[in-house]
Amino acid sequence: MAVNFCMSCGHPMETREIDGVDRRVCTACGHVHWGNYSIGVGALVFKDEKMLLVRRAQEPGKGKWTNPGGYIEQLEPIEQTIVREVLEETGIQAEVKSIVAVRDQPRSVHNVYIAFEMNYVEGEPRPDEVEVDQAGFFSLEEMKEMELASFTRWLLDVALHVDKNGLTIDQKATAVGNGDVYFRL
Repeated sequence: MAVNFCMSCGHPMETREIDGVDRRVCTACGHVHWGNYSIGVGALVFKDEKMLLVRRAQEPGKGKWTNPGGYIEQLEPIEQTIVREVLEETGIQAEVKSIVAVRDQPRSVHNVYIAFEMNYVEGEPRPDEVEVDQAGFFSLEEMKEMELASFTRWLLDVALHVDKNGLTIDQKATAVGNGDVYFRL
């Protein structure tokens, strides 16, 4: 979808080459539309050697089992996003342990998905009945009989075969910043 009017001032946009790429630029204020992006997050929460899964109640993937997750809000720190999404979808309270995987999907809306390993804190799985219609902790044996989304299977493999702690929050760098959170190996 072409951006025809400036999101900053409402004037018409035109196409100009910037750094070798055609971009939409406002004819009045010069605002550049850099593209369309979305950032998704997913949780890998384990309890008693079982993984938290939800069954999708909506498309895409309706009826398939997947890890809980969702999209960040504009001013919401990503660490809060994943905690919120797990709680909203499942009723489970969990805390971030590390980042274990990143998926990059360069498409018309460029999507970056960050998968977090999370520590179970408390709660019993209950679906939100909007985005998901079932939720629970499942063993590897139980998952063999379930219709898992292929991406969730990949994430499970990543979680089971990680040979490092993944990316973890760098407390020193985070404490220095202005609310930014830094992750490192």
